[in-house]
Amino acid sequence: MKLILAIIRISKMGETKEALSEVGLPSFTAMPVLGRGNGHGDMERAGDAAPEYLELITEVPRLKSKRMITLVVTDDKKELAVETIIKANQSGKSGDGKIFVLNTVGSVRVRTGESGEYTLD
Repeated sequence: MKLILAIIRISKMGETKEALSEVGLPSFTAMPVLGRGNGHGDMERAGDAAPEYLELITEVPRLKSKRMITLVVTDDKKELAVETIIKANQSGKSGDGKIFVLNTVGSVRVRTGESGEYTLD
């Protein structure tokens, strides 16, 4: 089993939810998060601003609001999940997000006590 953890733009949440459902992966958790990557979004948005305004823009990127989605999938669905998230979120611009794939040791359905991959369906 794999834990897929993806940080995406808030504005892409609806598209991501729909895309995952369409490929048979409707179960996931989403939460609001703050973070920053290596991009220089503040400087990119400045564009052709006058030099005196560019000086006022902080060199340290601010934390930006994002969404983190997590889902656990069987090993054979890992690529499908990752490709689907990329397709729904990729614009080619800084800030599109990041996906992490982690090994998952197990899963237990609280209601019934069942465990293993069976609980993912």
